[in-house]
Parts: sequence; C-alpha cells; structure tokens
Amino acid sequence: MLSDAIIEQLDRTRLAMGYRSIAQTMALADQGNVILDPFSTLISHHAKIGNDNIFHPNTCLSAHASSLLSVGNGNLFQGAVSITAQNGLIQIGDENIFGAGNIVIETHQSDAPVTIGANGRFKGFIDISGRCDLGNGCQVLGNISLRGVRLQGGGSYQHPVADERGAVLKGHGRALDIALKTGQVIAGDGSFAITEMRMQSHYHPDAR
Repeated sequence: MLSDAIIEQLDRTRLAMGYRSIAQTMALADQGNVILDPFSTLISHHAKIGNDNIFHPNTCLSAHASSLLSVGNGNLFQGAVSITAQNGLIQIGDENIFGAGNIVIETHQSDAPVTIGANGRFKGFIDISGRCDLGNGCQVLGNISLRGVRLQGGGSYQHPVADERGAVLKGHGRALDIALKTGQVIAGDGSFAITEMRMQSHYHPDAR
C-alpha cells in the first residue's frame, strides 16, 4: 500500500499541472463514474465531467482555464485515450466508445472546435484535431488522422438500417476537409477521397 507521503507527493505534482488529486478523481464516482485506476487517470480541474462514464487506466483529459472540455454521460474511455483542449472547445456527448486503441483528440485554436455527438464509436489509432464535427452515431475505425472533417449523424452502429447510421470513416490514412452525409462511408487506403464514398449498405447488405 502506498504511504500517505507518497500520495501527497503525487497529488502535489498533479495539482501543479492542473489535474485533480487522486481523491478528487475518485470523487467522480459520486456521480456514478467508474475510475478503474485513479493513479493512471488524469482529469483536469477545468474539465466538466457528466455521469456514469467509465475511465480505464491511462486516460488523460487536459484543459486550460481558457478552454472548455465537456464530457457527457455514459461514455467508455478505454486505455490510451488522450484529450486536450488547450485553447478551444472539445465537446463530447453521451454513450460514445473510445478505444480500444490509441485515441488522441485535441484543439489548440479557439476557432477550431471538436464536437462529438452521442452513440459514436472510435476504435484504432485515431488522431482528431482542427475543426471537426462528428455527429450522433458516427464511427472512425482504423488508423486515421482527421482534420477539418464533418460526419453527419444518424443511428448508431447497431441501428438495423445501415444507410440510416451516422457517417463512417474506416481504413487508414489522412482524412482532410471531408464532409459525409448520414449513411455514407469512405474506406481509406492511405488517403480519403470523396470519389471513394459508398453507402454503408454496400458493406452491410444484410442491413438494408
């Protein structure tokens, strides 16, 4: 068991860097949140955290005082998730799945917010920055870097009709200034071109 002196030393470092102390992190459980390892979970004092979220080890949510990092309810943050609002807005809705993989979401400009709706799924090695608007039910799957991307919302990945689901990017590569409508998907192979867009029923014919 760690001594009180070691915990106090850890807390001093955390507080000096703008993160909640270990006890303050654990106190998020009062809102129904689950913190599986408070020692490896870093959550900024300036982050607004909702209810019933699950935080796996090695999750880091950073926010400067001039920024806004808002997390809704019922989200799952699996290991290796890093979210940084340094000088702008990051807003995350409800019941999204982040991971498994390595998920990085960040904004460094006040005019380049990142907004994520509800019931999305983000799995793989994902890097989201710049002005990105990812609507309800959207998915990003694979090894993908997003900049200036707009994915229109719809049903979740469990919705019975594929073409009514939120837009999807999957595969690998860089997605720059892409806008997709509900039910659309691009499977990238190094890059993401709008000419490669398909309806999701193309890949899920049994979900028409």
